[in-house]
Parts: sequence; structure tokens; C-alpha cells
Amino acid sequence: MKLHEAQLRHTFFETFKNQGDLHLSQVVPSGLQEPVLVSANAQFAQQLGIDADNLNSPEFLKLMAGHIEGEPSSTNPIALVYSGHQFGVWAGQLGDGRAITLGELEKDGALWDIQLKGAGSTPYSRLADGRAVLRSSIREYLCSEAMHNLGIATTRALALVDSQTQVYREEVESGATVCRVAQSHIRFGSFEHFHYRNQSKAVKALADYVIQRNFPQWVNQENKYYLMLENCVLKTAKMIAQWQSVGFNHGVMNTDNMSIIGDTIDYGPFGFLDAYDPEHICNHSDANGRYSFKNQPSVGLWNLNALATSLTSLMSNDDLIRALKQYEPKFIHQFRHIMASKIGLEEYQPDDEQLINQLLELLQINNVDYTIFFRTLGEFTQSNQAIRDQFIDREGFDAWAKKYSARLAQQSLTDQQRQQNMNAVNPKYVLRNYMAQASIAAAQKGDYSEVNLLLEVLQSPFEEHPQAEKYAGLPPDWADQLSVSCSS
Repeated sequence: MKLHEAQLRHTFFETFKNQGDLHLSQVVPSGLQEPVLVSANAQFAQQLGIDADNLNSPEFLKLMAGHIEGEPSSTNPIALVYSGHQFGVWAGQLGDGRAITLGELEKDGALWDIQLKGAGSTPYSRLADGRAVLRSSIREYLCSEAMHNLGIATTRALALVDSQTQVYREEVESGATVCRVAQSHIRFGSFEHFHYRNQSKAVKALADYVIQRNFPQWVNQENKYYLMLENCVLKTAKMIAQWQSVGFNHGVMNTDNMSIIGDTIDYGPFGFLDAYDPEHICNHSDANGRYSFKNQPSVGLWNLNALATSLTSLMSNDDLIRALKQYEPKFIHQFRHIMASKIGLEEYQPDDEQLINQLLELLQINNVDYTIFFRTLGEFTQSNQAIRDQFIDREGFDAWAKKYSARLAQQSLTDQQRQQNMNAVNPKYVLRNYMAQASIAAAQKGDYSEVNLLLEVLQSPFEEHPQAEKYAGLPPDWADQLSVSCSS
């Protein structure tokens, strides 16, 4: 199957065009000049039913670069309006300032939004150009695929395009587009927008749309709005527990960057931990550390409370509270069981919490690399010096290792079976900032091979990749100097 304009339809537009409430605006993308295909995600294209042979066609490149041909009615690109709390402060109207949804692609009964990021201005661009630069587009393209292959709910990326279009930021940079694909781009802030404008009918219309499109089994349920919120609470708790388990720091968890279906969305100033540090702040713009690594679980609940507030016209306070109360136990359960599997335990037991917490404290005190430690822990024996040597306080590690050995002895697994289990949950590769920067530096010189190498590696992060062994060790010293902000 080819991906072309005729196959993209607009359930969203058709749903709301007669509503009278401004849920969206029709827009026309502004195509990139002299576009070049940096990378096409053949693995994901296959899942969408798109023929791999067509990924290198001129028609595919034109569409991914924002050159929409034919009558406007054949495609009807749209941009969505939403509002949100940014850094805990109500920011008012926002919206798709540099994202344009081309349409929806149906595969096996599921609808996928096909969206271009960086294809020009929209009514919500707030005097900005609606463009995305190559460096941030590379980061989003690679990280969304990295997260998916770590088993974490996320938007996906189909293609990445470079160009000769000049974009003015701190300096002149190359404009790019990334094709972002998701089963929903509706955000907490989408509901907040209409709630704070006292448009309860619009809140209901949006909720009905989400349920009909993503949860059709609930359409006739009396408590369908409760089920939507409950699902969002549980999926968000699971997602953030998974973030914490792989050391992922989102960096800008505003309510407009939170998905109603519990996907990770909007990859801006993100970062994976190198040395384990709960206080880590990956966003240079986050002066107060609101979105630090350790704060992510509590911010998730704060954002869900903001969402619940926007749904007060649809359900009782008792139901809102009942849904929200499920967040903390879900998060704790999910995190405990993931961390137990990361240290090779078949089943979590109450005493394991102390063992896990003591380990995390040791990692922090000794500045131990998070990803490398858990990957090498699969090789644990009492005499494994390589694991012990990751710690300055070797006696402290020895004391923990003694307890760990005793716990492992309660299981019937062989060391080989345990290592196999641990290697399936502890990735060898995550998208560290220096890795992304290396691919960006090469791409800015017209060499896209590093982007595609990283895509290949991150699509199977638990496997061995001899061609990318350079990315399996400790980060270089210069990695500490990298700074990522919202403008990236």
C-alpha cells in the first residue's frame, strides 16, 4: 500500500466541522525547499501496511516535506487548538503551532493520525514560523522509536526530512520535518481549553470523539467518561513508572504535553540518565527543577488532577476522585515489579523494596552509570570484579551484594537463565544525549548514516550491535557539557 493524499481521511474534521466550537483549523502546509529524505522507518511502515518500496519514491518525499498537491478538499490538513498549564502556571490558549495533521490512516481497524511537525505556521503559531530545525527533529525521530522498542507507549516516527529551508533560531539552521504518527494527539490541555472557556458542550463533544475513535467498546456505557479518565490515569501511571525504570527524563511535562491515551508525546528537552541522579534536570529552561527526574511521578498526578478538573461537567466529584486515587497504587505496583525484574527476581516480594532502594542509593552516592550497571548486573557473581569496580564505596556494594546473593538463592533459576531474563529488560542501548548529538553533527554536514545507524540500534536496544559498540560504554567527558532547552 502506498501512503498518498487520497488515502488520508479526516474523521476528526468531519466530526467537528458542524459543531460551532473551534476544535481545529484547516491549514495549508508550507513545503520545505529542496527536501532530502534523511531516514524512513521501514519497520513502522510495514506495521502501517505501507510498502517499503514506496518509502524512497518522489511522491513519499513530497508528502513528508509538506508539499500537498491536488485540491485542498482531497486532504484537508488541520491543526488542533488546546490550552494548558506550563510549569504549573495556566498559559491559556496554545495549539498546534508547528504540527499539521494530514489525515488518518486505517490499519486493521485502528486509526493512526499522520502528522507533520515543522511544515509551517498555523493559526496557533503565535507569530512563530511553525518550523522545526534538523537537530530537534532528529532527536524526536530517534527517541520516539527508542521508547517504543523499550516497550513504552509513545507516538511513533515514520520519516525525517532535511532541507535547504533556512530557519532562524539562535543562529540560522536547516528546516526539517518529522512525520509523527499516533492513535491520538488529543492532550489533557485539549479538554482544559474548553473547560476554562466554559464550553461544556465542547468538552463533551471532545470526550465523545475520543471514546468513539479510541474506545468504541465504551460508546454505549453509562459510565463511559469515567472509563476514559480511569484508563488515562492507569496508562499514565504505567508510562511514568516505565520512564523511571529506564532512566528517562521527559523535561517538559506540561499538561499540553500529556496524552489522553497515555502515550509519551512531545520530545523536546528530554534526556536519559547517565550517572544515576534523582535530582537530574534535563531541561536547561527548568530553573526550579519542577520536571526533574525524581518529580515525574508526582507531576503526573498533578497533571491528571488538572485533567479531572476539566471533566467536572461530565461526571461527579466522587467519580473523579475515585479515578485519581488509582494512580499511586498503580504506579507503585508497576515500578516495584519492573525494578524487581531488572535485578533478576522472578516475583516481587515485600522485602525487595528495601533491597531495591538500597541499590538505588548506592548508585546515586557512587555516581554509577544507570544503564551500564543494570546491563552488567546480569553477569553478577560474588567474584565479579567488573561490577564491583563501578563503585567507589566497594564495601558498601559488597554489603548489598551479600543480601542480593541471598535473595537470588531463594530462586530456582540458573545464572544463565537469570542473565537471559535480565538482558530482556535491561537495555544495552538508550538514546543518550551525546549519541543524538553525534548524529546531529554528522547530519548537519549532510551525512545521515549515523541517524540510520542509531535507528537500527534503538529498534532492538536489548540486542548486541557490534557496529555500534562505541555507544555501549560510558559517555565521553564532553557529554557533561551538553545542554538542552525547550528551544531545541
